Amino acid sequence: MSNDFWEVAAIDNPYRGHRFPAELISYCVWLYYTFPLSFRDIEKMMLYRGVTVTYEAIRGWCLKFAQGYANQLRKQRPKPGDKWHLDEVVITIKGEKFYLWRAVDQNGTVLDILMQRRPNKVAAKKFFHKLPKPAGFAPRVIITDKLKSYGAGKRDILKGVEHRQHKGLNNRAENSHRPTRMRERRMGRFKSMGHTQ
Repeated sequence: MSNDFWEVAAIDNPYRGHRFPAELISYCVWLYYTFPLSFRDIEKMMLYRGVTVTYEAIRGWCLKFAQGYANQLRKQRPKPGDKWHLDEVVITIKGEKFYLWRAVDQNGTVLDILMQRRPNKVAAKKFFHKLPKPAGFAPRVIITDKLKSYGAGKRDILKGVEHRQHKGLNNRAENSHRPTRMRERRMGRFKSMGHTQ
């Protein structure tokens, strides 16, 4: 192969310039997003394994590579079901309330999340507009709690979709918030909207 190929490959390599191999970087990012661990916890874990890396380096890797990994995983996951459970949870960041909206299918697969300042009709419409894009289709049925914003937003965006509002039917979405709550406790609260998202 020509030298031009290797020059282009070196430029396209996202790990170029990093001191550690791609496997270690991806492992640290995986640890952070899979378990309720802080950057300092992962730093200690790596130190136990004989790898000296700072928590700031791990934070930088998470910021740089996490979205790319998430996009790859999203492409590989099976097609979501046609029954979607939606729920929102209140998260306090620096004394201000925010709402983390989450959608899961009937199998418990998280379809999408969105962090917003208010649980109103505008927020619901934004979430409903965003939701079908990664899935590639609109659901047959959505199940929500009795928050009125869902009905108002659904009328404008998901017109032909059946809407069931019942507290007991929505346990699947409510249970999917548990890892977020665990991470929030472990991190001693989230620091920003981006951090939570």
